[in-house]
Amino acid sequence: MTTTVPPKPSGPHGEPFRHELYPYRGEQEFLSGTLGFVHEALEDGEAVVVALPSDKASLLRRELADDPAVTYVDTTTAGPNPGRLVAAWTTWMQDRSEGDRPVRAISETAWRQARSAAQLSELRYHEWLLNRAFARSSTWSMLCPYDAADEDRDALTSLSRCHPLIRRDGRQAANEDYLAGEEYGFEDLPGPCDPFQELHYTHGDLAAIRSKVSQCASDAGVSEDRLPKLAVAVTEIATNSIRHGGGRGTLRTWSRDAAFLCEFRDSGYISDVMAGRTRPDAAQIGGRGLWLAHQLCDLVEIRSTPTHGTTVRLHMNVPQQAPPGT
Repeated sequence: MTTTVPPKPSGPHGEPFRHELYPYRGEQEFLSGTLGFVHEALEDGEAVVVALPSDKASLLRRELADDPAVTYVDTTTAGPNPGRLVAAWTTWMQDRSEGDRPVRAISETAWRQARSAAQLSELRYHEWLLNRAFARSSTWSMLCPYDAADEDRDALTSLSRCHPLIRRDGRQAANEDYLAGEEYGFEDLPGPCDPFQELHYTHGDLAAIRSKVSQCASDAGVSEDRLPKLAVAVTEIATNSIRHGGGRGTLRTWSRDAAFLCEFRDSGYISDVMAGRTRPDAAQIGGRGLWLAHQLCDLVEIRSTPTHGTTVRLHMNVPQQAPPGT
């Protein structure tokens, strides 16, 4: 995907958004790094927003004794789709900024709770996108603790490439692994699982697209109450595809990892990497299709280049069937 790197802004503090990775091992290291980060903020009169798994949040609460400058938020309220998190973080941090008041955030993603390799990939992409989303937010900073106890060096390296800064021994330092000025390195999308359904579409085919997806989703086990949401998302993406993707495209549907997937391919190009991830302005005309898809689906994957066109995959989770006799 072709992108440009925005210039570093000169805000009230003369710094761009500060995005730190904090690899730790064990509770003591976790507390040492996060408490140091919080105390730095409190000493400077800054607000703090904390989004941690419940066990880690409890550890921090015990040490901070419910300091009123520290707010705890639950990222699960944004749902399973990482594409919703930029807008959620924007709201949480704006609510605490009170004008130009600096805000620090602590965000530990529950990596081990990801349902699939696709969701794990999108979580990493979200971490990289935070640098673009908040590039001009010079009063905001974020510490991202990462439990490195499992010694998965490849996973840590992949995540490290998304963070300009790293915290070691209580100090912030430039991260030599960060992909400064480079395009994000997506993993290749795996092909559809057999059996899959395929439909070539063009102008006038929206009704056929909705009917095809609805039937395939129902056959795959998507719950009936979620089919209308999927229909809205499919209509938005198909409309965008026809309008901006050369007037035609290809739809594929299949099931994988307890999810139903529908994929739209066309020859168009989405140049804005933040498309669909920031809340549309109430007065704007258009530009809501990808946003709605992110709000209605459990996962949205987008791959777009000028040479290969655009692929958009919508995922809807399928309820797991209990084994017989349980």
